[in-house]
Amino acid sequence: MGLKLFAIFAFATCGGYSGGLRLSVDCANKSESDLNIDIAFAYPFRLHQVNFDAPTCEGKRRETLSLIGDFSSSAEFFVTIAVFAFLYSLAATVVYIFFQNKYRENNRGPLIDFIVTVVFSFLWLVGSSAWAKGLSDVKIATDPDEVLLLMSACKQQSNKCLPVRSPVMSSLNTSVVFGFLNFILWAGNIWFVFKETGWHSSGQRHAADTMEKQSSGYNQGGYNQDSYGPAGGYNQPGSYGQVQGL
Repeated sequence: MGLKLFAIFAFATCGGYSGGLRLSVDCANKSESDLNIDIAFAYPFRLHQVNFDAPTCEGKRRETLSLIGDFSSSAEFFVTIAVFAFLYSLAATVVYIFFQNKYRENNRGPLIDFIVTVVFSFLWLVGSSAWAKGLSDVKIATDPDEVLLLMSACKQQSNKCLPVRSPVMSSLNTSVVFGFLNFILWAGNIWFVFKETGWHSSGQRHAADTMEKQSSGYNQGGYNQDSYGPAGGYNQPGSYGQVQGL
């Protein structure tokens, strides 16, 4: 249950994101100013496709600019992992509840479950790390101060360019946290899934057989005083008796 919930939180907080920022350009000629430049962006963060208009403070002419960067690969990879992890967890729950006999038949089900769990643990680690780096780049690319540098009007000291509103990315930060929590959950689940496989049971039988052999070896190799005395002991009274007889 926990695996499905955390997977849902991971792809919902990332895949459902939409945000924006607002800038203002106050030209020396007030009639050319634009104090509300809204720039909206959303998942999958192909920022180079996000266009906006800004005044040049040179008459009524405006320029069309775009944000910098394409971070869709890491974001889509992260969401894809979350979706498939959710679907697999859902399918595995159905199998555990309704098809328990088929699951344990020929030990095939536990082995497949173990392998898939290991793979998803690795994917969660890679995907979360990649998305954490991608989110860091998104924050830089959508920083209002960085975006203002793209405008030609802001390169003139006579004009005043100011950030009005920064994008809120708390949900994206949460998605990274849920990504690494999913990695911890899936990695911790490896041991419990491994115990269901034949590898674990065969290892236990091998250890039990080894202990049993060692125990029987100690019993057989111990000192048997009854057999040792007549065979290997010195029969001193008999020896002295023969000497006296001579």
